[in-house]
Amino acid sequence: MGQRLLTVCLTVVALAVSPSSVSQAADGVGEYVALGDSYTSGSFIPVQLDRPLGCERSDRNYPSLVVAALRPAVFRDVSCGGATTGNLTQPQRVRGDGVNPPQLEALTARTDLITLGIGANDIGFADIVGSCTTRSVTRPLGAACRDYYHRGGGDELGARVDSAAPRVAAALRAVRDRAPKAKVLVIGYPAIVSDAGLGCLPLSPGDAGYLSRTFGRLNAMLAEQAREAGVGFVDTASGSAGHDACQPPGVRWVEGAVATTPAAPWHPNAAGMRHVAERVLSALRAG
Repeated sequence: MGQRLLTVCLTVVALAVSPSSVSQAADGVGEYVALGDSYTSGSFIPVQLDRPLGCERSDRNYPSLVVAALRPAVFRDVSCGGATTGNLTQPQRVRGDGVNPPQLEALTARTDLITLGIGANDIGFADIVGSCTTRSVTRPLGAACRDYYHRGGGDELGARVDSAAPRVAAALRAVRDRAPKAKVLVIGYPAIVSDAGLGCLPLSPGDAGYLSRTFGRLNAMLAEQAREAGVGFVDTASGSAGHDACQPPGVRWVEGAVATTPAAPWHPNAAGMRHVAERVLSALRAG
């Protein structure tokens, strides 16, 4: 009964995300596998699943909404909070002494659809957010975080993005090797903060703009690697302007330093997951 209720609820949510017919997107999808980090798993969004619990995987993340619309015969969501490209091929130890197996082990030659949301942890997402939120409050009219990452004369975060590109490329090759017939979609990151000269505690406007440009550069890198690998890229930043973490509760799709709805700080909330799911379904409908 519980599983049936969950399926019904997810189907209702998915239809609300994509009111048009989903049959165009569903054609030929028999086995869907979701790979990725916390922006895929849905950290702290209810209900959190326990396979393992430390992965912070929600039953309302965008893969769950997409699968409710597509209704493939087989669905495996192996996304995990904190995952890097390395965890696609190596196990990941998570909170609670759990282990998430190498994510690529979920792929088979029969896999028809793969979504991959990865890259932020390769450039040190937690370190970046922690450093910026700590430093920015010391100069609310300046850009202490930006200056910190430029202290050597270059842009350290830009260099991190560039150095992550070969790892993303290698990951996409490995995905192709394991599931050569699958449609692969690389999922970009939504707008986390605004580049419009607006700040929100504890980020100064200058640092918010710097972080926005950094994640824009990350998305551009992911799009380029997807193009070079011959796979699709889903731009989730488009359409999310005005819904970043600096917007009021009820408007934002990404939570700020203090989450006002159930979600991890600086991560998508349930509304953000619905946005990403709609972008994925739109990409599938577009072929």
